[in-house]
Amino acid sequence: MEEPRWLNETERRAWTSLLALVVVGLPDLERTFRGHGLVQVEYGLLAGLSEQPDGLRLCDLARAMNVSASRLSHRMRKLVDLGYVELRGSDADGRVSIAAITEGGRDLLAEVAPQHVRDVRRLIFDRLDEAQTAALADALGTVAEHLGACPSGSPAGGPAIAGPAHQPKIGGGAPAEIRAGTPAEIRAGTPAAHPVPTS
Repeated sequence: MEEPRWLNETERRAWTSLLALVVVGLPDLERTFRGHGLVQVEYGLLAGLSEQPDGLRLCDLARAMNVSASRLSHRMRKLVDLGYVELRGSDADGRVSIAAITEGGRDLLAEVAPQHVRDVRRLIFDRLDEAQTAALADALGTVAEHLGACPSGSPAGGPAIAGPAHQPKIGGGAPAEIRAGTPAEIRAGTPAAHPVPTS
C-alpha cells in the first residue's frame, strides 16, 4: 500500500485555518441573512439576478451559482413566495423559465448588502494586507477551479454572476456585496459616490 502523503506543517496550518473559517466564520455570516429570513445561497441568487435587468434562465443561474437544478428549484420557490423573485416563460422558448428580481428583492438587497460587507470585512479582510488578500484570492481561485466551480462568475456561454473576481451587482455600478451608497441609490442602480464602508 502506498504511504499517505501526510500534510506538512504549512499545509496543516492552511487546512485547519480553512476549517476554522468554514466552521466558525460562515455561520457568523449566515446570522445576518437569517435575520432577514434568508440563507447565504438565497442572498447570492438575489444578488446575481440584480445585475440581470431582463432576468436569467434558471439553467444559467444554476450553473453560474454552482448549485444543482433541484437545489435551485427549492430556493427559487421560497424567493418567489416571499415576493423577491418572479418567474416567467421565455418569449423565445416556452419550455424555458426566466427568473427576475422584483422591486421587493432589490429593496431587501439594499438593506442587507451593507451589513453583509461589514461582516465580510470584519471576519476576513480587515485582518489581511493587500499582498495577503491577493495570495488568498489566487490560492482559493485555483482550488475552486479544480472543483469545477465558477470562481470568476463567468460560466461558459453565460453572464458573470458571482465570484471573487466579479461580484454580483445591484443594478449598475459597484458589486452588490461591496456597493456603497444609500438604499435609494442601490435600489435605483445608480453609482454611489460614497467610500465603501470598512467597519
